[in-house]
Order: sequence, then C-alpha cells, then structure tokens
Amino acid sequence: MSWLGKLLGGTFGFLLGGPLGALLGAAIGHKLDGDKDKYAQIESDLSPGAQHRIQMAFFTATFSVMGHIARADGRVSEAEITVARTVMNRMDLSEGMRRAAIELFTRGKQPDFPLREAVEQFRKECHRRYALIRIFLEIQLEAAFADGPVNLAEERVLIAICDQLHISRFEYHAMKGRLDAAIRFARAYRSSSYGGNRNMPSRRREDTLQDAYAMLGIKASAGADEIKRAYRKLISRHHPDKLVAKGMPEEMVRIANEKTQQIRKAYEVIAAARNL
Repeated sequence: MSWLGKLLGGTFGFLLGGPLGALLGAAIGHKLDGDKDKYAQIESDLSPGAQHRIQMAFFTATFSVMGHIARADGRVSEAEITVARTVMNRMDLSEGMRRAAIELFTRGKQPDFPLREAVEQFRKECHRRYALIRIFLEIQLEAAFADGPVNLAEERVLIAICDQLHISRFEYHAMKGRLDAAIRFARAYRSSSYGGNRNMPSRRREDTLQDAYAMLGIKASAGADEIKRAYRKLISRHHPDKLVAKGMPEEMVRIANEKTQQIRKAYEVIAAARNL
C-alpha cells in the first residue's frame, strides 16, 4: 500500500507539517482531530528524513510547483495540463492519488501559492538527497517544455527554485540542454515514418546522433572512455532502486525507468556510430 493510501486510510493520522503538509492536507481533505496519543505510534515514520515523510514532500512539491510553473506566464496552456496528466499516467496513480495530484496542481496555480516556503521545506525534507532534487527539477523542466521552449517567466521561476535548492546555473543549463535534446531524440524515434535510427534519412540520423551526445552531456569529439563514464554516471543517477531507497515515491519508478531507457538508447546510438 502506498504512503498516500495509508494516509487516506487513516494509518498515518497526521501530515507533514509546514506549507507542504498544509497543501497535501487540503488536497486530500484530511482533517486532524488533535488526538496526539492516536498518532504517537507512527511518529518515527514521519520524523525528519524518514522515508514516508520524504515521499510525501516529493509528491506534494512535484505537482504543486508544476502548477505554479504552468501559471508563470499568466496562463495555463492545454499542453501544460496534458503534461501534468501524462506524468500522472506514467506514475500509474490510483484514483485517490490522481485526485490529490490534480488538486495540488490546481493549488499551485493560485496567486497566493507559497512557492519559496514550499521549495525550502522540500529541500530540507530531502536532507541532502541530491539525486531526488535533480529528478524533481527534471520533472519541472519537462513541464516547462510542454508548450515549447522555456519562456522568460518560466525561466525566472526555475532559476529561483534552483537557487533555493543549491543547484548552480551551470548545472541547471546543462540539465535543460540534456532535456531539450531528449525531447527531440524521443520525437525522432516516435515518428511513424521511420523504423528506428537505421531507417532515418542521413540528415535526420546525424541530428539524432548529436542529440544523443547532448543527452549524455558530452561533445561529439568525446573519446570512448569519456562517453562510457558519462553514460554510467547518468544511469547511476537515475537508477530507480537507488532513487526509491533515497525516498522517491514508488509511483514514480516508471518515470525513472523511462529516463534510464532514454539514456541507454542514446548510448546505443552513439556506440553504433562510433563502433564502441
């Protein structure tokens, strides 16, 4: 049973606390009755740094901040709503969790959404689990790319989030470049006109190869050892088992799996071109 299922079922009788706890509590309509004895037995499960607490923070921050970024330019496009739904579908959420995610996304769009406070609490709850913080930012970037290139309003919000999460501008732009390349790479392989890389026209195949290099964060001139190091580093960073162990909700395993599959495909394209 997921942490939210336990929460909805009453196994976890109190929430996270702070702005994220308030957002999640409002999203699921959970009311606390103040009976401290009733909740004492599971305090250890929700102490700072505990698995369930981190999972709650990750889930709550992911969808509420996604809603805020979607609203950054003054309107929420249909493409941005579709991306939010796509993330929910990829997570294979239960009906209860889907309703909570939608409500969190909606609350994130409100003018009084406490972005700074929510992100600060998320950072503290992650407790130096930088792999989770990177995945969180990747999901937010993916949402920002939903309706085309990241615009200035979205960029300002994303950079403010990075500053709070102690992610450098260099790392942010590197992550953004990798994701932009991954979107083009995936689009090329989804095209029904081509049966994979071998059947692509030479120009398209070359563009896809360049995107594969960009996905690994390396130049086309990189040597074999550098290519392999970059590949292994990204695979390790996105390994689902490692991320779940650090506190990523199990429902997000599919997203992590998709990312590792994309990285493997990019490496395979490079390896075939370079005879590695």
